[in-house]
Amino acid sequence: MTKSTYIFKSSLLKLCLIILSSFISCTENENSGKDHLVFKYNEHRNISSLDPAFAKDLADIWASNQLFNGLVQMDNNLNVQPAIADSWKITDSAKTYVFNLKTDVFFHKHDKFKDSTRTVVASDFVYSFNRLKDEKIASPGSWVLGKVDKFYAENDSTFVIKLKQSFPAFLGLLTMKYCSVVPKEIVEFYGTDFRSNPIGTGPFKFKRWEENIKLVLRRNQNYFENDKDGKQIPYLEAVNVTFLPDKQSEFLQFAQGNIDFVSGLDASYKDEILTAQGELKLNYKTDVNMIRGPYLNTEYLGFYMESDIEEVQSEKIRQAINLGFDRKKMITYLRNGIGVPANGGFIPKGLPGYNAKIGYSYNPEKASELIQSFKSETGNTNPKVTLTTTSNYLSFCEYLQRELQKIGLNIAIDVIPASSLKDLKANGQLDFFRASWIADYPDAENYLSLYYSKNFVPNGPNYTHFESQEFDKLYEESYLETDERKRSNLYTKMDSLVMKSAPIIPLFYDEVIRFTRKEVNNLGINATNQLDLKQVWKTENQ
Repeated sequence: MTKSTYIFKSSLLKLCLIILSSFISCTENENSGKDHLVFKYNEHRNISSLDPAFAKDLADIWASNQLFNGLVQMDNNLNVQPAIADSWKITDSAKTYVFNLKTDVFFHKHDKFKDSTRTVVASDFVYSFNRLKDEKIASPGSWVLGKVDKFYAENDSTFVIKLKQSFPAFLGLLTMKYCSVVPKEIVEFYGTDFRSNPIGTGPFKFKRWEENIKLVLRRNQNYFENDKDGKQIPYLEAVNVTFLPDKQSEFLQFAQGNIDFVSGLDASYKDEILTAQGELKLNYKTDVNMIRGPYLNTEYLGFYMESDIEEVQSEKIRQAINLGFDRKKMITYLRNGIGVPANGGFIPKGLPGYNAKIGYSYNPEKASELIQSFKSETGNTNPKVTLTTTSNYLSFCEYLQRELQKIGLNIAIDVIPASSLKDLKANGQLDFFRASWIADYPDAENYLSLYYSKNFVPNGPNYTHFESQEFDKLYEESYLETDERKRSNLYTKMDSLVMKSAPIIPLFYDEVIRFTRKEVNNLGINATNQLDLKQVWKTENQ
């Protein structure tokens, strides 16, 4: 970097920090003397909508989670717990779900309600689910109800859902923010502007949103949940979100104590805060806590199985790539030890069905033998394949390139924008590509759906066009299996079939990693990387 470039970048960064500091100062003025009651974080991805029917991206999901509730919710151990539904019964061979609703859940106050607010009733869920299915609304979450035959309000406190066929993961699906309850009279009053005027039932209520600048939420004093000691939650008075788009600047704001936490490990600061072994550096231990745990996210490389490229069609080449690089070394040097080497299958560690023994471990000798066998059989003495990736993962791809060259396989790397990669992958136009799969809901079926032949892209998420009659048979059988242990065994069998054919190269199972200021208490962590602020509190600075 030239001196002039460095001065320019430094000046630009200082300007960004001055602007952000002014936003934070304005927000703090609103909560003068109550900083310990305000949780502050930055959202570098921006928020596109506060309407839960459009909560597709993590940024939207985090905000919606503070404002809305559904029938059920997920705890930090991925167990489905009551939310607005007090209890439920599953009958009719797991095809009928009867939810008994709490009777003390109120919508946030609004002058369009007759008495400023009202209780949630079963017909509100009928409206909310119909809205999710409405083609005019075009919610990206409409697929969640794809296996639903019908739903109806039996009375004000009883909501019934009937499925077309049993689907063991259905309760987990209902924890998604898409399935939140919304009030008909408020949604219809605002129309599309409900996205910026949300009224829900959540622990925090909407105060103000200046898009790309800040979002302010305030405590819902009528919230229906209590903590284990019977005390009403939330404890915080407000949540303030800023929108500085640069991760490095976000981290600097965190280091200066202007925001309370940062999520994830970005290349711009990973070596600043962590050792190569993934531990907090000494100079941060006084002011910062680090929490980390499994993340339902598998990072991988995929092959398009209908490619006419000879190397892509070869099972030996695909297996050789799986054997030809050290995943543990890759995690240590490229991610400071954050992540779990993917020596198992596609199902990530932490989900039933995961098995560490069905994948590939580093074995360069075996990989070299497979490459030589391919050369002998085909007469192709210089096998080569092009790997398409984005700039964020270039270091990983270059690592593979170096390691695989040692065993006689040449990897060319094509770096393209993320949007282009997404489109080309979804249309079967990439022979070999980098990808990741973050669980929509915590069940291994969500991962295995990528290999079901009826889900070929562009009609589903089977990006590789992997096809196996045996796999399809087991996949369909798993839908009907209500015994969790037996279903888990079916998942493992399916994952094993995928790994044997090797349409993918799992790289690592990600980890959720969060850095918080020492004043922050009880910010949990979960494998879906959900942000739950209901029971968070901050220690008052002396």
